[in-house]
Amino acid sequence: MKTIAVGGIAAAISCTFALEAAATEWNVSVWGKRRAFTEHVEKLAELVSEKTNGEFTMNISYGGLSKNRENLDGISIGAFEMAQFCAGYHRDKNRVITVLELPFLGVENLEQEVAVASAVYQHPAAIEEMEQWNAKLLMTSPMPQYNIVGTGEPKTKLSDFEGMRVRATGGLGKAFESVGGVPTSVTATEAYQAMESGVVDTVAFAQHAHLSFGTINQADWWTANLNPGTVNCPVVVNIDAYDSLSDDHRAALESSIPEALDHYLANYAELLERWDSVLEEKGVQKVEIAPDVIEEFRAAAADPARDAWIADMEAQGIPGQELYDLVVKTLADAKGGS
Repeated sequence: MKTIAVGGIAAAISCTFALEAAATEWNVSVWGKRRAFTEHVEKLAELVSEKTNGEFTMNISYGGLSKNRENLDGISIGAFEMAQFCAGYHRDKNRVITVLELPFLGVENLEQEVAVASAVYQHPAAIEEMEQWNAKLLMTSPMPQYNIVGTGEPKTKLSDFEGMRVRATGGLGKAFESVGGVPTSVTATEAYQAMESGVVDTVAFAQHAHLSFGTINQADWWTANLNPGTVNCPVVVNIDAYDSLSDDHRAALESSIPEALDHYLANYAELLERWDSVLEEKGVQKVEIAPDVIEEFRAAAADPARDAWIADMEAQGIPGQELYDLVVKTLADAKGGS
């Protein structure tokens, strides 16, 4: 009887260890608060948990694990398993994907943004660069073309941008700089304070961010159609954590990405539908920039930025021309199929 009891205990312990080994818990570092920008991460966590009967779970932390500029560093050392970051926060660490932040690429909607980002993420140069940070590109966080909010008189002419202090990161910052603007790359969470204190006159964001970070509450006007470009913000996973997943858990993760992105796109579409009523509610003037002014902006910003980016990348051993051509071809294909 004693032998049987000990054997039963050993079997129970063995079973417990097996259950613990089967469970996977990931920590996910994002920032701000839950919003359109993080809905695909939230949906991914929900889907993965459902598909694995709760054996694979994700704990999503809004700023509790890391500062947004340090998320890639956290991934590299394994401080957490998944994170979101924006290329413009540390362009030297993620040079390849900054091709997606070049101004006036011609992306017209979020579906096209997903297409071009996915193509670049799968390029060997992008994969190799992220491997230096022990990171694997999982999915993008597609955002509409940025537009600016500001105080005082609206900026309607290119000459109005001269000396304009604008919160704009990456390629967008370069674009405004090309027409006399003075860009600053304060983080999204710092933008409201920068605007309130007068550090910047204007802030460039997608619609959800103007809402989430309160800059719309400081605004007198918003440019509806400037559309100079957007930023690229991937979701990445720690390679060691990804490789340690069981086949079933990895399949659950990978198969959930398309549905998570579809959820993101549907959610964002609802936000865009109600945007005009948000402007009216907050008393923000909707400014339409004249087509000739936009064309003047494009001529000053697009070609020089593209040529400089390609030359800079090629000088560093990165296939800049090939990456740019990939974006152009993928975008043309996406437009042809839409």
